[in-house]
Amino acid sequence: MDVILLERVEKLGAIGDVVKVKDGFARNFLLPRKKALRANEANRKVFESNRARIEADNASRRADAEKDAGSFKDASVTLIRQASNTGQLYGSVAVRDLVEALVAAKHKVGKAQVVLDKPIKAIGLYNVKVALHPEVAVTVKVNVARSPEEAEMQASGVDVMSAMFEKDDAGFTEDYDPNAEPGATAEVQSAPAQN
Repeated sequence: MDVILLERVEKLGAIGDVVKVKDGFARNFLLPRKKALRANEANRKVFESNRARIEADNASRRADAEKDAGSFKDASVTLIRQASNTGQLYGSVAVRDLVEALVAAKHKVGKAQVVLDKPIKAIGLYNVKVALHPEVAVTVKVNVARSPEEAEMQASGVDVMSAMFEKDDAGFTEDYDPNAEPGATAEVQSAPAQN
């Protein structure tokens, strides 16, 4: 199906472009969300007569988004979650969790604006894209940790998982007896055989 784009759509085109898309994508996404019109003669005439207004509306929305993007400079959120000893989360961090954290940090963001390619399922530092406008996007640092102390360590650049499994340098070694019975410790010596 051919459609006329009413706003910039990533990986598709800019305002006024006539693009060919799959029928389902047009019917289920572009048309209901007013991002495009069917490309027929009547709609082309309507679009051309309203092109200046559509582009002016887009420019004002982009200016507002650029102004809002200034508040996201060096934005970061910390999420405390339960995790296993290997760093895997019990559950995952979803878009809803990120939106709640950003709103709590006084950022104006909606659920549709957070672009999370895949759910976050392990502790660590992540960069998440927030699309304030089709042409304006910012990056937010997300720190997922098990405790506030771990979050501070991760923020300062320490890899918490490798620090947790550091090599034991205490110097304690157990005496090894190659002739000992399996499972016996160094203190328990087997009695010498009597003849």
